[in-house]
Amino acid sequence: MEDGQLINRIEEDSYEQFTRLFSTLTGIELESYKRPQMERRLLSLAKKNGHSSLLSFGKAMKTDKVLLAECLEKMTINVTSFFRNSERWQTLVEQILPKLTSGQESLKIWSAACSTGEEAYTLAIICAEHNISLQQSTLLASDLDASILEKARIAKYKKDAVINVSPDMLTTYFNYKSDEYAVKESLRKQISFTQRDLLSDSYPDACDLIVCRNVCIYFTEEAKQLIFLKLSQALRPGGILFVGSTEQIFNPAQFGLKPVASFFYEKFDLKK
Repeated sequence: MEDGQLINRIEEDSYEQFTRLFSTLTGIELESYKRPQMERRLLSLAKKNGHSSLLSFGKAMKTDKVLLAECLEKMTINVTSFFRNSERWQTLVEQILPKLTSGQESLKIWSAACSTGEEAYTLAIICAEHNISLQQSTLLASDLDASILEKARIAKYKKDAVINVSPDMLTTYFNYKSDEYAVKESLRKQISFTQRDLLSDSYPDACDLIVCRNVCIYFTEEAKQLIFLKLSQALRPGGILFVGSTEQIFNPAQFGLKPVASFFYEKFDLKK
């Protein structure tokens, strides 16, 4: 075996051993994530913590809970803000919500990869602004990372996270103190945050609207297909799936979906 081939084999074995160890420690199957992005992120974090290989990094996490928590946080994608891609939210307000609320007193909404909460609170603000009673509606939010969910529950944000929030909304829904914008309790208590793995855990059912943005791009094609199918199954007939700007669904009919606007898909009723 040539030297280069041997080095590649060692690197291959190291990554595969790490994924098995990581699965044992966390229950997360890294095989379902695109390897190049995950490996770059892991190698960078391993080097930062003084490890020359993924395997030694993984072994260190077995006894270092702080290191494990840091790795978990870096593995999940947490780049977000309120009203991110504002034109998409405008489409939701102007085209999608009127249809969903027609003849209905309540909505069941799920932010399926809520990260630090900006997306979920954006949904709550939109509901409040358009007289959709959150007392009668259900607004669920979930993410893989428990530490990130705790930040979402605390709901304190820096200025760059609220750059797309209007001054009136900032006054109505936030308290400003010590260079932070804190979501008011009246809005925070309307959202139910839970930990959920999109690959292995069960989904809520009969949702009117599911928002799952900027997460499927990190999964393998096989995992992505499974998630889109499960998301469709979690919608009621006529319900809407809202995906990210880089996550256009090709051949949505295979999942029982049809496009109704850019990055919005409606579940069609197979009985009709």
